[in-house]
Amino acid sequence: MTCFPVPGFQYTNGQLHAEGVALADIAASVGTPTYVYTTAGLTAAWQAYEDAFAGQDVTICYALKANSNLAVIRTLAKLGAGGDVVSVGEMRRALAAGTPADKIVFSGVGKTRDELVAALQAGIHQINVESLPELDALSAVAVELGLTAPVAIRINPDVDAETHGKINTGRKEDKFGIDFAHAGEAYARAMALPGIDPVGIAVHIGSQLLKTTPFRKAFDKLAGLVRDLKAHGVPLSRIDLGGGLGVPYKHEDSAPDYHAYAKAIAETVGDLGCHVTLEPGRSLVAAAGLLLTRTIFVKDGLHRRFLIVDAAMNDLIRPAMYEAWHTIVPVAQPAADAVLADADIVGPVCETGDTFARLRPMPPVAPGELLAFLTAGAYGAAMSSTYNSRPLVAEVLVTGDRFDVVRRRPSFEDSLAFEAMPDWLSP
Repeated sequence: MTCFPVPGFQYTNGQLHAEGVALADIAASVGTPTYVYTTAGLTAAWQAYEDAFAGQDVTICYALKANSNLAVIRTLAKLGAGGDVVSVGEMRRALAAGTPADKIVFSGVGKTRDELVAALQAGIHQINVESLPELDALSAVAVELGLTAPVAIRINPDVDAETHGKINTGRKEDKFGIDFAHAGEAYARAMALPGIDPVGIAVHIGSQLLKTTPFRKAFDKLAGLVRDLKAHGVPLSRIDLGGGLGVPYKHEDSAPDYHAYAKAIAETVGDLGCHVTLEPGRSLVAAAGLLLTRTIFVKDGLHRRFLIVDAAMNDLIRPAMYEAWHTIVPVAQPAADAVLADADIVGPVCETGDTFARLRPMPPVAPGELLAFLTAGAYGAAMSSTYNSRPLVAEVLVTGDRFDVVRRRPSFEDSLAFEAMPDWLSP
């Protein structure tokens, strides 16, 4: 029996539903591949943070990089979320979706001058500075605009998050933040520069953490540094602890303990007199979304059985990029005694890397049948592309027995409209 990770997805009368809507009806109306998100799933994920941090001086800013759909951002903003952005495009999306400017944090290692200008003019809550050159550039922009930049300096604590190497961000060899040993120098410069108000300190050690031990180690180091900086006159009033809490992609994975996470924060930085900002992304949206796809062919070879689906690596890059696992289930509920057989589930892109699962035990699946890739609401549509000249994947949001297309699938003509033919190539 399939156990769905959050409220919102369930089998009803033999068909997989998103809340009160049959996925087969969405496929018939919108086509496939399509991402489907549920309001109930987003709300449940948000409530888990609300419950864990009740009574703590904490602001939760949703990390838009996980899923930057306007309707998803608006849903979370209405629940009370701020926004963590890493580009001016994400900042504009957050503002357009109704996220208050004074609850937006701008992170990232390579902000351009234009992005710094836009952030200051928007009056956002905080800019997380990740290098001394960025600090100098921000000072120059702030002076030019006659504004003061509220700054948190991101410190690299050299703590291994014990996660996938491509999403491990707090080791000394990673590109993020200022070396722990150089923190004092960075804050001395920040306090001396015009237009800079060093109100906070930031850290983020990585993504998809399922245990609190690495968090606690990093936060302990940060707490000692905060005490030292305050003793030397740095007026820190904010601590930005980033995000990183993971989700169970496999049934055997243990779900992270939100209350243990909150306890780790309270016990490490809770007595510093600083307001805490958290920036979860994946844990707010992953389980609230799935990728709906249709089987094109079933190919039985001498050594493998292949289920060839109409979704591809351009629609969901995580398996190709991170060797990521997604549970894959038929939309039509299999019989309880269905015989499972191994299959490779693959897309139509002309690369062997366009493979979602290898030797996955699956019930009988016929051409034309719908499949759902679970826990796909994070880093799915946000990382999608038009590789192989395939249109961008569509997105749907469900609430109750209603659904709406929140990103339409572009037509071929839409795609061509972004390009132009030089006059010297005209016939």
